[in-house]
Amino acid sequence: MGRSRLLSFVWILAQLPVWTCYGQSLRTRQYTLREIKRLLCLHKHTDVITDSVGSMCNSSWDGLTCWPPTPAGRVVHMSCFTELRGIPYDTSENATKLCQLNGTWARKADYSHCRPVNKNSSVDDSSRHWEQHLENAKLLQDIGHALSLLCLVFAFALFAYLKSIRCTRNNIHWNLVATFILRNTSWFITQGALTVEAVRDKSWYCRAVVTLNNYFTSTNFFWMFVEGLYLHIMVAHAFNTERFDLWVYAMVGWCVPIPIIIAWVLVKVLIQDEGCWAASNYYDFIFHGPIILILLVNFIILGNVVRILVLKLRSNPESSEATHYSIKAAKATVVLLPLLGITYVLFMVHPSGQGTSRLVFIYFNSFFQSFQGSFVSIIYCFTNAEIRNAVKRRMHLSRCRQQDFV
Repeated sequence: MGRSRLLSFVWILAQLPVWTCYGQSLRTRQYTLREIKRLLCLHKHTDVITDSVGSMCNSSWDGLTCWPPTPAGRVVHMSCFTELRGIPYDTSENATKLCQLNGTWARKADYSHCRPVNKNSSVDDSSRHWEQHLENAKLLQDIGHALSLLCLVFAFALFAYLKSIRCTRNNIHWNLVATFILRNTSWFITQGALTVEAVRDKSWYCRAVVTLNNYFTSTNFFWMFVEGLYLHIMVAHAFNTERFDLWVYAMVGWCVPIPIIIAWVLVKVLIQDEGCWAASNYYDFIFHGPIILILLVNFIILGNVVRILVLKLRSNPESSEATHYSIKAAKATVVLLPLLGITYVLFMVHPSGQGTSRLVFIYFNSFFQSFQGSFVSIIYCFTNAEIRNAVKRRMHLSRCRQQDFV
């Protein structure tokens, strides 16, 4: 195997813990690990030269064992896998698989001799205990996304109904809420689309769903960038907040991610046309990279916003109403941006194994990833004094009309 190819494999392995956690379900991350192992298996035997004449079975990864290229009609013996679902297995025994006369592998390998090292009740209890935690985390994800979607739809309806609050700032909030609705909806659709059959058959429906999910995830962060940009304009140029029309912000939030995702799709089609494109690898940096850059820029913007507000308060302790509102808006964004950024960045690197740290990571990741929409709804809508006052006015007018009618 060439030096460059070997280095690329090492790089893939190094990236595995980085890209397998972002925005994906536990089932997707498990599929990612299998996909990486399959690729390594195929490349492992790329340069194998055999003296056999006739049909050959190519190297194959069945999810447990890497089967080498084998002449037709032979049975291959390979050591049993080291572990399965956290349970260690006896590697002194062998698994077998037949390379059929037509040069294709038999449908199933014989793993009947592969047995756990220790089949006592404590190992079984530990495995069941771990699987129960994974089921609990999946349930937490489902509840979180469902609750977030409910809150987001209600917040979206408020923005649409309360026309008196229409302005560039609230329209930006409105669009951010819309991206989270689309992202949560696509998450549920993706869970149903990522089936074993769809991955095996390279279903275009499954690929389209994964692509849309990545696009809506990107729009989330681009609209968060718009939030930060508008906040900076509001604080640094208090009398010129309408210097950009809403369509300019819409271009940044909705349109800029499109060429990024198109580039990612082209790379997948031309270079890695496998499965449903849900398996994370270094090609995903095409859209992960801009998101990380946006997060860094937003943190810089937030730092500058805080600096400007501190200077204004020091120079004029009795701040104006505009400065007071800027402080309130900054507080909301200062809370939300790090929250979303930490969720994205910190959980890129996660512990391995089945220890306490891994368990804590799974629960925290499931909670923060799934409840993001609820946080956005609460911070930008439900606790927004302007929206609450508008709702009170509407309710008061409605009661007055009812009294007049009576």
